[in-house]
Amino acid sequence: MEFKFSDREELLRKTVRDYAEKEIPPYMEAMEETGEFPVELLKGMGQMGILGVITAPEYGGAGMGALARIVVLEELGRVCPAIPMAIQVHHMCTYALSTWGNEEQKKKYLPPLCKGETMGVVAVTEPSGGSDVGGMQTTAKLDGDKYILNGRKCFITNSHHADTWVVIARTGEGGKGLSAFIVENDFPGAKAGRKENKVGLRGANTGELAFNNCEVPKENLLGNEGDGMTTAIQDIVQCGRPGMAAVALGILNGVLEQAVKFAGERTLYGKSISKLQAIQWHIADIYADLEISRLLTYRVGWMIDQKINCAAESALAKQFACEAAARSARKAIEIHGSYGIMHEYAVQRLLRDAVVTIPAGGTAEIAKLVMFRQALSMFGL
Repeated sequence: MEFKFSDREELLRKTVRDYAEKEIPPYMEAMEETGEFPVELLKGMGQMGILGVITAPEYGGAGMGALARIVVLEELGRVCPAIPMAIQVHHMCTYALSTWGNEEQKKKYLPPLCKGETMGVVAVTEPSGGSDVGGMQTTAKLDGDKYILNGRKCFITNSHHADTWVVIARTGEGGKGLSAFIVENDFPGAKAGRKENKVGLRGANTGELAFNNCEVPKENLLGNEGDGMTTAIQDIVQCGRPGMAAVALGILNGVLEQAVKFAGERTLYGKSISKLQAIQWHIADIYADLEISRLLTYRVGWMIDQKINCAAESALAKQFACEAAARSARKAIEIHGSYGIMHEYAVQRLLRDAVVTIPAGGTAEIAKLVMFRQALSMFGL
Protein backbone atom coordinates (compact mmCIF):
# COMPACT_ATOMS: atom_id res chain seq x y z
CA MET A 1 0.00 0.00 0.00
CA GLU A 2 1.39 3.39 -1.02
CA PHE A 3 1.03 6.34 1.37
CA LYS A 4 2.57 8.93 -0.91
CA PHE A 5 1.03 11.41 -3.30
CA SER A 6 2.30 11.75 -6.85
CA ASP A 7 4.24 14.87 -7.85
CA ARG A 8 1.16 15.99 -9.78
CA GLU A 9 -1.06 15.71 -6.69
CA GLU A 10 1.47 17.52 -4.50
CA LEU A 11 1.64 20.32 -7.06
CA LEU A 12 -2.16 20.43 -7.07
CA ARG A 13 -2.19 20.77 -3.28
CA LYS A 14 0.30 23.64 -3.31
CA THR A 15 -1.46 25.41 -6.17
CA VAL A 16 -4.89 25.21 -4.52
CA ARG A 17 -3.47 26.25 -1.14
CA ASP A 18 -1.81 29.32 -2.66
CA TYR A 19 -5.02 30.16 -4.51
CA ALA A 20 -7.19 29.76 -1.41
CA GLU A 21 -4.95 31.88 0.80
CA LYS A 22 -4.81 34.68 -1.75
CA GLU A 23 -8.24 34.78 -3.40
CA ILE A 24 -10.79 33.69 -0.79
CA PRO A 25 -10.16 35.85 2.36
CA PRO A 26 -11.39 39.13 0.78
CA TYR A 27 -14.86 37.56 0.40
CA MET A 28 -15.18 35.87 3.78
CA GLU A 29 -16.65 38.75 5.78
CA ALA A 30 -19.38 39.33 3.20
CA MET A 31 -20.08 35.59 3.07
CA GLU A 32 -20.62 35.53 6.83
CA GLU A 33 -22.95 38.51 6.67
CA THR A 34 -25.03 37.55 3.64
CA GLY A 35 -24.77 33.76 3.45
CA GLU A 36 -24.11 34.10 -0.29
CA PHE A 37 -21.50 32.27 -2.34
CA PRO A 38 -19.10 34.59 -4.24
CA VAL A 39 -19.92 33.44 -7.76
CA GLU A 40 -17.20 35.67 -9.17
CA LEU A 41 -14.70 33.05 -7.95
CA LEU A 42 -16.11 30.40 -10.28
CA LYS A 43 -14.27 31.46 -13.43
CA GLY A 44 -10.89 31.35 -11.68
CA MET A 45 -11.62 27.97 -10.14
CA GLY A 46 -12.73 26.75 -13.54
CA GLN A 47 -9.46 27.84 -15.12
CA MET A 48 -7.52 26.01 -12.39
CA GLY A 49 -9.41 22.78 -12.97
CA ILE A 50 -11.04 22.79 -9.54
CA LEU A 51 -14.60 22.62 -10.88
CA GLY A 52 -13.84 19.83 -13.34
CA VAL A 53 -11.35 17.88 -11.25
CA ILE A 54 -13.32 14.62 -11.62
CA THR A 55 -14.67 15.29 -15.13
CA ALA A 56 -13.03 13.75 -18.19
CA PRO A 57 -10.85 16.10 -20.30
CA GLU A 58 -13.00 15.55 -23.40
CA TYR A 59 -15.81 17.37 -21.60
CA GLY A 60 -13.68 20.23 -20.29
CA GLY A 61 -12.48 18.66 -17.05
CA ALA A 62 -9.11 17.88 -15.55
CA GLY A 63 -9.86 14.17 -15.07
CA MET A 64 -7.66 13.86 -11.98
CA GLY A 65 -9.94 11.60 -9.95
CA ALA A 66 -11.52 11.28 -6.52
CA LEU A 67 -8.36 11.48 -4.39
CA ALA A 68 -7.27 14.67 -6.15
CA ARG A 69 -10.76 16.07 -5.53
CA ILE A 70 -10.39 15.41 -1.80
CA VAL A 71 -7.07 17.28 -1.77
CA VAL A 72 -8.71 20.24 -3.54
CA LEU A 73 -11.64 20.40 -1.11
CA GLU A 74 -9.38 19.96 1.90
CA GLU A 75 -7.13 22.86 0.91
CA LEU A 76 -10.08 25.16 0.16
CA GLY A 77 -11.67 24.18 3.48
CA ARG A 78 -8.55 24.96 5.44
CA VAL A 79 -9.16 28.63 4.57
CA CYS A 80 -12.96 28.79 4.27
CA PRO A 81 -15.08 25.60 4.56
CA ALA A 82 -18.14 27.20 2.94
CA ILE A 83 -16.32 27.33 -0.40
CA PRO A 84 -15.66 23.57 -0.73
CA MET A 85 -19.15 22.87 0.60
CA ALA A 86 -20.58 24.64 -2.45
CA ILE A 87 -18.00 23.13 -4.79
CA GLN A 88 -18.51 19.56 -3.60
CA VAL A 89 -22.23 19.82 -4.40
CA HIS A 90 -21.26 21.26 -7.80
CA HIS A 91 -19.11 18.14 -8.23
CA MET A 92 -22.09 15.95 -7.39
CA CYS A 93 -23.82 17.47 -10.40
CA THR A 94 -20.85 16.89 -12.72
CA TYR A 95 -20.49 13.33 -11.40
CA ALA A 96 -24.15 12.53 -12.08
CA LEU A 97 -23.95 13.95 -15.60
CA SER A 98 -20.68 12.13 -16.31
CA THR A 99 -21.98 8.81 -14.99
CA TRP A 100 -25.55 8.67 -16.28
CA GLY A 101 -25.67 11.30 -19.02
CA ASN A 102 -25.72 10.46 -22.70
CA GLU A 103 -23.19 11.97 -25.09
CA GLU A 104 -25.41 14.88 -26.05
CA GLN A 105 -26.11 15.76 -22.41
CA LYS A 106 -22.44 15.57 -21.46
CA LYS A 107 -21.37 17.83 -24.32
CA LYS A 108 -24.09 20.36 -23.56
CA TYR A 109 -23.82 20.66 -19.78
CA LEU A 110 -20.37 19.55 -18.60
CA PRO A 111 -18.06 22.08 -20.37
CA PRO A 112 -19.77 25.20 -18.96
CA LEU A 113 -19.92 23.58 -15.49
CA CYS A 114 -16.19 22.83 -15.63
CA LYS A 115 -15.32 26.31 -16.88
CA GLY A 116 -17.30 28.09 -14.17
CA GLU A 117 -19.77 29.53 -16.65
CA THR A 118 -22.57 27.71 -14.81
CA MET A 119 -23.00 26.18 -11.36
CA GLY A 120 -24.55 22.82 -10.56
CA VAL A 121 -26.57 21.11 -7.86
CA VAL A 122 -28.17 17.74 -7.12
CA ALA A 123 -31.60 18.02 -5.47
CA VAL A 124 -32.77 15.03 -3.44
CA THR A 125 -33.91 16.20 0.02
CA GLU A 126 -37.55 17.13 0.58
CA PRO A 127 -39.49 18.58 3.53
CA SER A 128 -40.69 15.05 4.37
CA GLY A 129 -37.07 14.05 5.10
CA GLY A 130 -33.72 13.56 3.41
CA SER A 131 -32.90 10.07 4.71
CA ASP A 132 -36.08 8.50 3.28
CA VAL A 133 -35.26 8.77 -0.42
CA GLY A 134 -37.91 6.19 -1.23
CA GLY A 135 -40.57 8.38 0.35
CA MET A 136 -39.97 11.19 -2.12
CA GLN A 137 -43.10 13.13 -3.12
CA THR A 138 -41.93 15.33 -6.00
CA THR A 139 -43.55 13.90 -9.14
CA ALA A 140 -42.67 13.84 -12.83
CA LYS A 141 -45.33 12.83 -15.34
CA LEU A 142 -44.69 12.35 -19.03
CA ASP A 143 -46.89 14.56 -21.20
CA GLY A 144 -46.05 14.20 -24.88
CA ASP A 145 -42.48 15.35 -25.46
CA LYS A 146 -41.94 16.70 -21.94
CA TYR A 147 -42.16 15.77 -18.28
CA ILE A 148 -44.22 17.87 -15.87
CA LEU A 149 -42.57 18.22 -12.46
CA ASN A 150 -44.41 19.21 -9.29
CA GLY A 151 -43.02 19.36 -5.78
CA ARG A 152 -40.44 21.00 -3.59
CA LYS A 153 -36.85 20.33 -2.54
CA CYS A 154 -35.33 21.79 0.63
CA PHE A 155 -31.90 22.33 2.21
CA ILE A 156 -30.36 22.43 -1.27
CA THR A 157 -26.83 23.85 -1.39
CA ASN A 158 -26.28 26.28 -4.30
CA SER A 159 -30.07 26.62 -4.63
CA HIS A 160 -30.09 30.28 -5.67
CA HIS A 161 -26.86 30.31 -7.70
CA ALA A 162 -27.04 27.02 -9.64
CA ASP A 163 -28.01 27.04 -13.30
CA THR A 164 -28.08 23.26 -13.78
CA TRP A 165 -30.13 21.12 -11.41
CA VAL A 166 -30.09 17.32 -11.30
CA VAL A 167 -33.48 16.61 -9.74
CA ILE A 168 -34.76 13.26 -8.45
CA ALA A 169 -38.53 12.87 -8.85
CA ARG A 170 -41.15 10.15 -8.74
CA THR A 171 -42.26 8.63 -12.05
CA GLY A 172 -43.75 5.43 -10.62
CA GLU A 173 -44.33 3.43 -7.45
CA GLY A 174 -41.81 2.32 -4.85
CA GLY A 175 -38.04 2.61 -4.85
CA LYS A 176 -37.84 1.74 -8.55
CA GLY A 177 -40.28 4.51 -9.37
CA LEU A 178 -37.74 7.33 -9.09
CA SER A 179 -36.01 9.03 -12.02
CA ALA A 180 -33.42 11.78 -12.48
CA PHE A 181 -33.85 14.88 -14.62
CA ILE A 182 -31.64 17.72 -15.80
CA VAL A 183 -33.50 20.94 -15.03
CA GLU A 184 -32.29 24.38 -16.07
CA ASN A 185 -33.13 27.16 -13.65
CA ASP A 186 -35.09 29.09 -16.29
CA PHE A 187 -37.37 26.23 -17.33
CA PRO A 188 -41.06 27.24 -17.08
CA GLY A 189 -42.38 26.39 -13.62
CA ALA A 190 -38.96 26.06 -11.95
CA LYS A 191 -37.83 28.56 -9.36
CA ALA A 192 -35.65 28.97 -6.30
CA GLY A 193 -37.81 29.50 -3.23
CA ARG A 194 -37.01 30.19 0.40
CA LYS A 195 -33.42 30.99 1.41
CA GLU A 196 -32.18 29.38 4.62
CA ASN A 197 -30.24 31.27 7.29
CA LYS A 198 -27.69 28.72 8.52
CA VAL A 199 -25.58 28.98 11.65
CA GLY A 200 -22.44 27.90 9.79
CA LEU A 201 -21.01 27.34 6.29
CA ARG A 202 -22.58 30.71 5.67
CA GLY A 203 -21.15 31.28 2.21
CA ALA A 204 -22.63 28.08 0.82
CA ASN A 205 -26.06 29.34 -0.17
CA THR A 206 -28.84 26.96 0.92
CA GLY A 207 -32.54 27.03 0.11
CA GLU A 208 -35.54 25.52 -1.63
CA LEU A 209 -36.21 24.56 -5.23
CA ALA A 210 -39.87 24.61 -6.24
CA PHE A 211 -41.58 22.98 -9.23
CA ASN A 212 -45.04 24.12 -10.28
CA ASN A 213 -45.99 22.31 -13.47
CA CYS A 214 -42.35 22.65 -14.46
CA GLU A 215 -41.79 21.63 -18.08
CA VAL A 216 -38.71 19.48 -18.66
CA PRO A 217 -37.94 18.23 -22.20
CA LYS A 218 -38.11 14.45 -22.52
CA GLU A 219 -34.48 14.41 -23.67
CA ASN A 220 -33.48 15.79 -20.26
CA LEU A 221 -34.25 12.51 -18.54
CA LEU A 222 -30.90 11.48 -17.02
CA GLY A 223 -30.37 7.79 -17.68
CA ASN A 224 -33.56 5.75 -17.85
CA GLU A 225 -36.84 5.93 -16.00
CA GLY A 226 -36.41 4.09 -12.71
CA ASP A 227 -32.69 4.97 -12.37
CA GLY A 228 -33.35 7.75 -9.87
CA MET A 229 -32.74 5.77 -6.69
CA THR A 230 -29.44 4.45 -8.03
CA THR A 231 -28.43 7.92 -9.19
CA ALA A 232 -29.21 9.48 -5.79
CA ILE A 233 -27.54 6.80 -3.65
CA GLN A 234 -24.46 6.31 -5.82
CA ASP A 235 -23.91 10.04 -6.12
CA ILE A 236 -24.04 10.35 -2.34
CA VAL A 237 -21.69 7.39 -1.78
CA GLN A 238 -19.17 8.21 -4.52
CA CYS A 239 -19.26 12.00 -4.29
CA GLY A 240 -21.41 13.44 -1.49
CA ARG A 241 -20.04 11.64 1.54
CA PRO A 242 -16.35 11.81 0.49
CA GLY A 243 -16.90 15.49 -0.32
CA MET A 244 -18.34 16.21 3.13
CA ALA A 245 -15.47 14.28 4.74
CA ALA A 246 -13.03 16.45 2.77
CA VAL A 247 -14.78 19.63 3.92
CA ALA A 248 -14.47 18.40 7.52
CA LEU A 249 -10.81 17.60 6.86
CA GLY A 250 -10.27 21.19 5.81
CA ILE A 251 -11.92 22.37 9.03
CA LEU A 252 -9.65 20.11 11.09
CA ASN A 253 -6.58 21.55 9.36
CA GLY A 254 -7.76 25.05 10.20
CA VAL A 255 -8.62 24.10 13.78
CA LEU A 256 -5.18 22.62 14.45
CA GLU A 257 -3.46 25.61 12.89
CA GLN A 258 -5.46 28.10 14.96
CA ALA A 259 -5.01 26.10 18.18
CA VAL A 260 -1.24 25.74 17.82
CA LYS A 261 -0.76 29.36 16.82
CA PHE A 262 -2.79 30.73 19.73
CA ALA A 263 -1.19 28.38 22.27
CA GLY A 264 2.25 29.49 21.14
CA GLU A 265 1.43 33.21 21.36
CA ARG A 266 -0.73 33.34 24.51
CA THR A 267 1.16 33.89 27.77
CA LEU A 268 -0.16 32.81 31.17
CA TYR A 269 1.65 32.34 34.48
CA GLY A 270 4.66 33.93 32.85
CA LYS A 271 4.98 31.37 30.07
CA SER A 272 3.37 30.25 26.82
CA ILE A 273 0.22 28.23 27.46
CA SER A 274 1.65 25.63 25.07
CA LYS A 275 3.79 24.62 28.09
CA LEU A 276 0.68 23.65 30.06
CA GLN A 277 -0.12 19.94 30.00
CA ALA A 278 -3.88 20.48 29.66
CA ILE A 279 -3.31 22.54 26.50
CA GLN A 280 -0.86 19.97 25.16
CA TRP A 281 -3.44 17.21 25.57
CA HIS A 282 -6.09 19.25 23.74
CA ILE A 283 -3.72 19.84 20.83
CA ALA A 284 -2.73 16.16 20.79
CA ASP A 285 -6.42 15.19 20.57
CA ILE A 286 -6.99 17.62 17.69
CA TYR A 287 -3.92 16.27 15.90
CA ALA A 288 -5.18 12.70 16.33
CA ASP A 289 -8.63 13.60 14.98
CA LEU A 290 -7.01 15.24 11.94
CA GLU A 291 -4.71 12.34 11.13
CA ILE A 292 -7.37 9.65 11.60
CA SER A 293 -9.82 11.63 9.46
CA ARG A 294 -7.18 12.17 6.81
CA LEU A 295 -6.40 8.45 6.55
CA LEU A 296 -10.09 7.50 6.38
CA THR A 297 -10.91 10.15 3.78
CA TYR A 298 -7.87 9.59 1.58
CA ARG A 299 -8.58 5.86 1.62
CA VAL A 300 -12.07 6.45 0.22
CA GLY A 301 -10.66 8.63 -2.56
CA TRP A 302 -8.12 5.95 -3.43
CA MET A 303 -10.79 3.21 -3.40
CA ILE A 304 -13.04 5.20 -5.73
CA ASP A 305 -10.15 5.75 -8.13
CA GLN A 306 -9.42 1.99 -8.01
CA LYS A 307 -13.12 1.26 -8.64
CA ILE A 308 -13.42 -0.64 -5.34
CA ASN A 309 -16.80 -0.73 -3.61
CA CYS A 310 -16.57 1.65 -0.65
CA ALA A 311 -20.09 2.33 0.62
CA ALA A 312 -19.21 1.54 4.24
CA GLU A 313 -15.81 3.24 4.08
CA SER A 314 -17.41 6.35 2.59
CA ALA A 315 -20.01 6.45 5.37
CA LEU A 316 -17.31 5.94 8.02
CA ALA A 317 -15.08 8.70 6.68
CA LYS A 318 -17.97 11.16 6.50
CA GLN A 319 -19.37 10.34 9.93
CA PHE A 320 -16.03 10.29 11.74
CA ALA A 321 -14.47 13.34 10.09
CA CYS A 322 -17.51 15.57 10.60
CA GLU A 323 -17.92 14.56 14.24
CA ALA A 324 -14.17 14.99 14.76
CA ALA A 325 -14.24 18.48 13.26
CA ALA A 326 -16.94 19.62 15.70
CA ARG A 327 -15.23 17.92 18.64
CA SER A 328 -11.84 19.41 17.84
CA ALA A 329 -13.20 22.90 17.12
CA ARG A 330 -14.75 22.93 20.60
CA LYS A 331 -11.38 21.99 22.11
CA ALA A 332 -9.74 24.78 20.15
CA ILE A 333 -12.23 27.22 21.67
CA GLU A 334 -11.28 25.96 25.13
CA ILE A 335 -7.63 26.64 24.30
CA HIS A 336 -8.59 30.18 23.29
CA GLY A 337 -10.65 30.76 26.44
CA SER A 338 -12.92 33.79 26.16
CA TYR A 339 -11.19 34.85 22.96
CA GLY A 340 -12.58 31.72 21.31
CA ILE A 341 -16.14 33.03 21.32
CA MET A 342 -15.25 36.38 19.79
CA HIS A 343 -16.06 36.91 16.13
CA GLU A 344 -12.58 38.14 15.28
CA TYR A 345 -11.14 34.70 16.08
CA ALA A 346 -11.60 31.99 13.45
CA VAL A 347 -12.27 29.10 15.86
CA GLN A 348 -15.84 30.16 16.59
CA ARG A 349 -16.60 30.12 12.86
CA LEU A 350 -14.89 26.76 12.44
CA LEU A 351 -17.08 25.28 15.18
CA ARG A 352 -20.23 26.62 13.53
CA ASP A 353 -19.07 25.30 10.18
CA ALA A 354 -18.25 21.88 11.64
CA VAL A 355 -21.66 21.51 13.27
CA VAL A 356 -23.37 22.07 9.91
CA THR A 357 -21.35 19.28 8.25
CA ILE A 358 -22.80 16.62 10.59
CA PRO A 359 -26.30 16.37 9.03
CA ALA A 360 -25.23 17.55 5.56
CA GLY A 361 -24.82 14.84 2.94
CA GLY A 362 -26.47 12.22 5.15
CA THR A 363 -26.98 12.01 8.89
CA ALA A 364 -24.61 10.23 11.27
CA GLU A 365 -27.38 7.74 12.06
CA ILE A 366 -27.71 6.69 8.41
CA ALA A 367 -23.92 6.37 8.18
CA LYS A 368 -23.93 4.11 11.23
CA LEU A 369 -26.68 2.00 9.68
CA VAL A 370 -24.49 1.47 6.60
CA MET A 371 -21.54 0.50 8.82
CA PHE A 372 -23.75 -1.82 10.89
CA ARG A 373 -24.83 -3.69 7.76
CA GLN A 374 -21.22 -3.96 6.64
CA ALA A 375 -20.21 -5.35 10.03
CA LEU A 376 -22.90 -8.04 9.83
CA SER A 377 -21.93 -8.97 6.28
CA MET A 378 -18.38 -9.66 7.47
CA PHE A 379 -19.77 -12.63 9.39
CA GLY A 380 -22.24 -13.78 6.75
CA LEU A 381 -25.25 -12.24 8.46
